[in-house]
Amino acid sequence: MTVTTRSGLAGARLVLPGEVLVAGRIVVEGDRIAAVTHGPAEPGDLDLTGHTVVPGFVDLHVHGGGGASYTSGIAEEALHAARTHLEHGTTTTVASTVTGEIDDLARQAAVLSELAEDGILAGIHFEGPFISPGRCGAHRPDLLRDPDPALVRTLLDAARGHARMLTLAPELPGGLHSIRMLTDLGVIAAIGHTDSDYPTTLEAIDAGATVATHLFNAMPGIAHRTPGPIIALLEDERVTVELINDGVHLHPSVLDLAHRTAGPSRVALITDAMAAAAMGDGRYPLGPLHVHVTNGIAMLPDGSSIAGSTLTLDTAFKRSVTVNGLTLHQTVEALSTTPARLLGLADSIGTLETGKLADLAVLDSTTHDLVAVMRRGHWITGAEHFPAVRSDDHRPPAARMKPSR
Repeated sequence: MTVTTRSGLAGARLVLPGEVLVAGRIVVEGDRIAAVTHGPAEPGDLDLTGHTVVPGFVDLHVHGGGGASYTSGIAEEALHAARTHLEHGTTTTVASTVTGEIDDLARQAAVLSELAEDGILAGIHFEGPFISPGRCGAHRPDLLRDPDPALVRTLLDAARGHARMLTLAPELPGGLHSIRMLTDLGVIAAIGHTDSDYPTTLEAIDAGATVATHLFNAMPGIAHRTPGPIIALLEDERVTVELINDGVHLHPSVLDLAHRTAGPSRVALITDAMAAAAMGDGRYPLGPLHVHVTNGIAMLPDGSSIAGSTLTLDTAFKRSVTVNGLTLHQTVEALSTTPARLLGLADSIGTLETGKLADLAVLDSTTHDLVAVMRRGHWITGAEHFPAVRSDDHRPPAARMKPSR
């Protein structure tokens, strides 16, 4: 006989679709949210006064963390990377690869697909090798390939149904054909690492591309006579734009511009993190390349390109609120709701609603620092910060304790 656990979380500010509920209460049964109310705390509830509860973060684009990489082809490394980002609030992860030999990428996909089958990952994002040599960034130029549909299909088959997204440059031979094939197969076609012009980008969107891979980075900038891909991607309502809010990849004013232009429902904040995320400076792998991290900035050894990031999404959340001035709703939409919807998972994650998975991030309401994480009803970290409500204490939560720090 299976026993379903039930617990209450009371006194926190809850960021819900359409409203912020002050001193709300969440009831968790098993792996699901059983109720979201404004009622008083009950004995045995955990007292979250002084905290804000938001949906767990959803990262569409991450290569590793905690010293481990999704490109290693080793399940233990992938598990460690996923756990690292989970402890920073990312409860749903799409693991990203880096340009490599087709056979090597297929082997990596086989390992990552097993973790997807186990519910550790939400799928696989192939970034490269079907990208522009002129915009390859931290991808080895000698390993790049034109997006021949047969090669693209080889990677999709290796992922055994767990390929969620593939980034390509649509101007390359086979690019538009591959976008149509990806769309027909239910895989997100993303435009990135591209030298595409404005008309070709529009053609790619019409063919089915729906994501801009780390907008602004690894693509031509905006020019007033040759607007390039950025304007096409920003202005089309069918496209979700990835943005990296680490203060390195984008100036805050550029992120603000993209957010105002695309609107909250079309922005997905990502990490693009590599193995150095949540680690110190040093030398780390990124696919077949090595990256030097200094002062938290990942660069190729020759300094020619940024090489992913060391970002975690809890930091992106804090920056979005404190630096960019986004509201809690706008930030939750960019970190949880929009990417969940893009992945087709909006019925189970992305918002705090009854019946959805109990994937939660708990933040200090004053500093916006991450305090605790719950995934599928299980505390991953931080539960020790919250005292239980006693049966003899009927005061409201705010009167019982000061905010935790």
